[in-house]
Amino acid sequence: ANRKIYNFNDSIDRKVIQPIARGYVSLTPKPVRNSLTNFFDNVGYVNVIVNDLLQGKMTQFLSDTGRFVVNSTIGIGGLFDPAKAMGLRAHDEDLGQTFGVWGAGEGAYLNIPLAGPSSFRDAPGFVARTLLNPMTYLNPVVTIPVNVVNAVNVRANLLEATNIRDQAALDPYTFVREAYRQQREFKIHDGNPPGDGFDDYLEGEGDSAILKIY
Repeated sequence: ANRKIYNFNDSIDRKVIQPIARGYVSLTPKPVRNSLTNFFDNVGYVNVIVNDLLQGKMTQFLSDTGRFVVNSTIGIGGLFDPAKAMGLRAHDEDLGQTFGVWGAGEGAYLNIPLAGPSSFRDAPGFVARTLLNPMTYLNPVVTIPVNVVNAVNVRANLLEATNIRDQAALDPYTFVREAYRQQREFKIHDGNPPGDGFDDYLEGEGDSAILKIY
């Protein structure tokens, strides 16, 4: 089922979304795209702040709150990122990571129609992210076109990653699945995921370990 949904998403992406994103890149100057990325990242940053708190990361919570305030004011609603120059580094936290920090397992891997890779643990994060985004509560006349622009901008930022996938992967579905799962593990452990013991096995056994694999 996941593979079928992946193929459906990939077909829509290649036929509709990618051409729009490439056209957007060709027509929109990079500084404008960067400012839009900053704006949408800032609008959604309340989700990061709340999950800092839920994970008990108080120092990061204070830093991210300061970052949001600075960029929302001095940064003109988030179009610019003066907080970075002040040493307030951006973080990426969400409800799925919070569940993971408190010991929840990944559960089954999921491919969600028109949304892409997820898991039983990560899927509720979409709801939380939506509810914590101030744009959700504006008039649909505003939110719908703004969300479309955001979706196109996000896809444009991922075009290079798509090229890497297409060039490197013998099986794109498996490549995306494993890349997603490794990325989530990396984020949950703040860049220091636990090892699986395989490297120690290789170091301990030398060439004989490689032979055992075969």
